[in-house]
Amino acid sequence: MCPVEQVEPAHAGDYRANGGEPRADREERPRRSRRTLVKTLVLLVVGMWIAFGIHGVMSYGHAYYKYRGFDPPKEAHGVSPGRLISVRFYSTALRQRRSFDVYLPPGYASEAAAGHRFPVLYLLHGSPGGASLFPDAADLGVDVDRMLARRQIAPFLVAMPNGGDGSFRRDTEWANTPHGAYESFVLEVVQQMDSRFPTLARRRSRAIGGLSEGAYGAMNVALRHLNTFGIAESWSGYFIQERAGPFRHASLAAIAANSPATYVGSLARRLRRYPFHAYIYIGRHDKTAPGAAGFALELRRAGGRVTFEFVRGGHDWELWRKMMPRSLEYANRWFHSRTGWRRGGAAARAHPGLVTT
Repeated sequence: MCPVEQVEPAHAGDYRANGGEPRADREERPRRSRRTLVKTLVLLVVGMWIAFGIHGVMSYGHAYYKYRGFDPPKEAHGVSPGRLISVRFYSTALRQRRSFDVYLPPGYASEAAAGHRFPVLYLLHGSPGGASLFPDAADLGVDVDRMLARRQIAPFLVAMPNGGDGSFRRDTEWANTPHGAYESFVLEVVQQMDSRFPTLARRRSRAIGGLSEGAYGAMNVALRHLNTFGIAESWSGYFIQERAGPFRHASLAAIAANSPATYVGSLARRLRRYPFHAYIYIGRHDKTAPGAAGFALELRRAGGRVTFEFVRGGHDWELWRKMMPRSLEYANRWFHSRTGWRRGGAAARAHPGLVTT
């Protein structure tokens, strides 16, 4: 029997040499691999570019939100810095843990150990915003440090509650509403300060101020609690509440009770019992300027000792930064009006250009 002849199919050598693939496919595969590699590299570069772009935008956005477009605060050469600390506690009013920031002046520890007690300035932020905007965007700490070094003011503490409600706008009006008991929260912060720090726990050694919504809140809280605060400051504030935000479903009586311009005329008797100092300023281009001027006049008629000023500017951080030293001077002046403290070796005076009573 003749042996069976083994016949190889065409291109059999090509299959064996290429692991079972034709030579033509073997030549096409490197081209496909190169195209895939190029596409991968392009996608990688584009992805990195997008990622860096998003990171850059987010970094810029974070920096702008934190500093409101200004350079980060920087201490002047040779000026001793104070300290900023955060305090957390359980708020019975808001039924949750809350926080407030505290500025401690240079030398605080040694002075406190020696038995020294400090006045306190309470500052309420606007909306949207938080307590950190006062030192970050308004240069609060840098200004206080510099003014202390120049003996333009005497040491005091600054307490800055975080009054946000967790939403972006954080619109609380610093009032007691169904949205939250934020007026009561402010009074809790006062209690916390008096229990945790060596404060002068008396009304003439407590000032409360704020900007925009915080300015409204500061004046409203102060006038509703004259036995707690002897000094109030309104930076670009308003004095009439509206049926909006947390007051959207409020009664007319509740709105009137939280509108300083409405109830200030009824405070004459209490203002005789509780001497009250108020510093109110408003930008000339602020839409609430006419209302601020009218309220200042009504508060003065009711017996408040009012300093009012129109200033060049609008409703923005540029104005609030510029006015920070004057605001600090005002609080300091009345903190120490009975102590004989003298500014830089001379008696403290009102800032030039202020209309005082």
